[in-house]
Amino acid sequence: MFIKKLIILTPILIIQNASNYANATVISSVKPIGFITQAIASGITDAEILLPDGASPHTYSLKPSDLKNIKSAELVIWVGEDMETFMPTLLKNIDKQKQIELMDIPEIKSLLRTNHDDFSHEEIHHHQSDHDHHGEYDEHIWLSPEIAKIIAQSIHDKLIILYPDKKIKIDENLNEFTIKLSETELNIAKKLINVQNRGYFVFHDAYGYFESQFKLKNLGSFTINPAVQPGAQKVYAIQQKLKEHQAVCVFIEPQFSPAVIEKLVNGTNVRIGELNPLGTDIMPSKDAYFQFLMKLTQQLLDCLDK
Repeated sequence: MFIKKLIILTPILIIQNASNYANATVISSVKPIGFITQAIASGITDAEILLPDGASPHTYSLKPSDLKNIKSAELVIWVGEDMETFMPTLLKNIDKQKQIELMDIPEIKSLLRTNHDDFSHEEIHHHQSDHDHHGEYDEHIWLSPEIAKIIAQSIHDKLIILYPDKKIKIDENLNEFTIKLSETELNIAKKLINVQNRGYFVFHDAYGYFESQFKLKNLGSFTINPAVQPGAQKVYAIQQKLKEHQAVCVFIEPQFSPAVIEKLVNGTNVRIGELNPLGTDIMPSKDAYFQFLMKLTQQLLDCLDK
């Protein structure tokens, strides 16, 4: 009698568990991946971002609450171990079915750039910095609209498995994302066409996918630790490169102190611009990824188009 009751009750328990998934969370490691997730998960489930604003994925120190959130998440989306060095340890006891490691997706693998695809790039090194963590491939894949489409598709496919009853809405979200992304790409291409021949240097070689798609003229990068003032010899070497290549701009990131930059461009006609590859000042929303790309475009124009 007891066994019969148990057999009858089991499907009810499964249904109850399935309904609990409605409150489950999808966690993305870094903000731009979170933006894409937000677009596909909108109206389906909560989407959260692991790294707080201002934290580097290369050097982030995990908090106990991070581990708790990851364990209770229904899905964790991250780039790869050369980008988020802390993630493999964090995920070692998490079911593979509950993860998307983006660098492992075959369609993304075929589009990866090596860190030195463009051999005209010059890299001037100064002191080991947290940006020297990169492996063979450029893992800043969220800066490629082409790869963003594949990321969106992968999140869509996983969410349909988790929420089969919400398939129509998940399909709609993906379709809307794809259309808006195509429109945004056309808009960016139009805006950047006049600055394609204006050379510039960046401090962090993070923008290769974006630069290659929109045919921008990145002359090279300086691997500089933002916490360390470069010495006189270093400053002189950079100034010579800026003059020699007739750079129009040097793009910094929010973590660099103005004093370091001013010293570098002193005696040159080079302007200082700022780029933010992590979208730290953008609020997560359904349209955040497009805002992120447009903000980056505007930051490039603000310095190059003068």
